[in-house]
Amino acid sequence: MNKPHETDYTPNLKMKNILYSLLGVGGLVAVVLAIANARRHLAVAGAVALVAVQTNAQTLINGAGSTFDYPAFTKWFEAYGETHPDVRFNYQSIGSGGGQKQLLNQTVDFGASDAPMKDEMLAKAPGKILHFPVVAGGVAIMYNLPGNPKLKLDGDTLANIYLGNIQKWNDPKIVALNPGVDLPDLAIVPVYRTEGSGTTFIFTDYLSAVNPVWADTVGKSTSVKWPAGIGLGAKGSEGVAGQVKQISGAIGYGELAYADQSKIPYANMKNSSGNFISPAPDSVSAALATAHIPDDFRFSMVNSSGPDAYPIAGASWVLVYQQQKSADHGKKLVDFLKWAITDGQKISSTMDYAPLPDSVQQRELGLLETIKY
Repeated sequence: MNKPHETDYTPNLKMKNILYSLLGVGGLVAVVLAIANARRHLAVAGAVALVAVQTNAQTLINGAGSTFDYPAFTKWFEAYGETHPDVRFNYQSIGSGGGQKQLLNQTVDFGASDAPMKDEMLAKAPGKILHFPVVAGGVAIMYNLPGNPKLKLDGDTLANIYLGNIQKWNDPKIVALNPGVDLPDLAIVPVYRTEGSGTTFIFTDYLSAVNPVWADTVGKSTSVKWPAGIGLGAKGSEGVAGQVKQISGAIGYGELAYADQSKIPYANMKNSSGNFISPAPDSVSAALATAHIPDDFRFSMVNSSGPDAYPIAGASWVLVYQQQKSADHGKKLVDFLKWAITDGQKISSTMDYAPLPDSVQQRELGLLETIKY
């Protein structure tokens, strides 16, 4: 049997002897107790640190829907996060139809839509859904022509372009609206949204209001059956803007921010008072000022009667359940919406949106108080 190596025990024995000689039995016991106490404090500190990390963990709020208000959400989430580091947002810009569907399926905390939900859809929901307008904006009529002339259009002409009845840019009806503009003998390529889209709803709502043939054949919805063989489809407002920018002779529709960001020219539209108006925030505010807004906040503001109103304007809504499934998510979502409806409006005009009037803000704050979580 091999003898243990001396080095296995010698250091421990020597240390014990030294401590006995220096401290005695009582002193040694005090040292042992001090070490144990230190270990206990370290364990407690570690537990406290863990709790602190868990307490400060971010809550992820998921949303999906409108591309119309995606620029606003992007800016708002960034600004809100600077003062509320305990929450972050994941928003899928998939179109208003997709946002409504995901909310009905309860796969997101909120949906966003430029079209109010219809009664039949609301009836299918597992709980009451509330509508909160968060932005109002103009749908710009973008085009791609040599030399980028500034054009004027009216609703009847626009409807006939998308119906396929006006096929060239030098059509007499377009020429009559634009005296002095050299319009080319170039085919018009209408571009439209392929997915369920609130921007499409605003666009077709307007065309239905000004052109009876459109109202009877195509109608208004987030997704319509476009006239066969006319133009081409694209996904999202960014997709429409991209196609218009690439194709000479193209015309399309999208929220003003997309036209400005892509540096695409857009038309001044003739309103119900006979004035040609740009889709600027002030002209959208003029349209919003004449809108009748009911208690459930589902309303239309196209073809407004205001002399300075842009005619293809609409609101975009955040859609939420009145009874929230999660108290944490519900409270933080409500806190964000309170901020977006008030402080967030202060930066709306910098993103080509019209800020909500104070009276509308106060009504929405009252509705937010009815959310339970």
